[in-house]
Amino acid sequence: MFKLNRVLAVVAGSIALMAAAATDSRWQDVLDTPAAKSPLAARTLVNGLASTGKRFIAVGNRGHVLFSDDAGKTWQQASVPVSSDLVAVSFPSATSGWATGHDGVVLHSTDAGASWKRQLDGASAAAAMVDYYTREANGAFAADPKRAAALLEEAKRFAAQGAENPFLDIWFESDTTGFVVGAFGLILRTTDGGTTWQPWLHAVDNPKALHLYAVRGVGADVYLAGEQGLMLKLDRTAGRFRALEIPYKGTLFGVIGNSRAVVAFGLRGTVLRSADGGRTWQQVETGVQAGLTGGTVDADGRFIIVSQAGHVLVSRDDGATFKPAHIERPVPAAAVLGIAQDAIVVAGPRGIQTRTLQ
Repeated sequence: MFKLNRVLAVVAGSIALMAAAATDSRWQDVLDTPAAKSPLAARTLVNGLASTGKRFIAVGNRGHVLFSDDAGKTWQQASVPVSSDLVAVSFPSATSGWATGHDGVVLHSTDAGASWKRQLDGASAAAAMVDYYTREANGAFAADPKRAAALLEEAKRFAAQGAENPFLDIWFESDTTGFVVGAFGLILRTTDGGTTWQPWLHAVDNPKALHLYAVRGVGADVYLAGEQGLMLKLDRTAGRFRALEIPYKGTLFGVIGNSRAVVAFGLRGTVLRSADGGRTWQQVETGVQAGLTGGTVDADGRFIIVSQAGHVLVSRDDGATFKPAHIERPVPAAAVLGIAQDAIVVAGPRGIQTRTLQ
């Protein structure tokens, strides 16, 4: 399962869970059910990868979180208080990290991913949104009552849906400050390490409430990417994500980059590159038609992007050109990390794999 079908999956999953609850009194909410320990956890669906510098962290199906201290050779399973499917993970420092996924769950670790605590779920996130927009209707948004009413109505709609809407990505720039984004334009920000979360529906140029698939910092900038060619950049002075003009109207799944260039990637092998902070974009030829679902910049500065069909694309010129890497036994991928000059860790529906680049 990749980002393009996660929303459909969560809807189907919600229907199945409601049916099970109606017929089986033993049914328990996944938010109250710790992730089961399994020797096969590293071989099942894994959606997200992160590095603390010394440790690799992987998140995936049924609340599974795994960590490796030997460059992906072996994996241990972490203690996780939920069994919701997890899709993304971010570690801004060696010990402090966050993971997110279905049911609007946000988890926090302070021990480099060995154990986790729940900070947020869909119900508490929606409640925070309703409280915030109710309070600010007579505060920050008092001058525009129509806009204030629309924001409060949107928050109440999320609240009525409960925990069914997934978060799809998370990124922290420090141990205190980060964003989580998701389906139907969901976006919240914390500045206190996740103790409290503030909705940012009002601060994003996303009038159609399009799905947000990626949030990522590149240099001093922060970008959002989503469906229908949605690409945004944080205006720190205004405290707002402003829409960028890009030459593509399809879905984008990820963003990577460095101080010299930013690259966005998505459906049908699409790669877009900007070398001027998002003001202008050029489409980069990849020769790939499959969805590009994960990317990273490795320790050597190479841009590496993987596809749902097993492609591995490598750029050694800050994303200006990409060439396919030959790897033995390619596997469908959702995320990738660089290990060394000739090796990567790939995560996807077949679990976690290490592969040599040739």
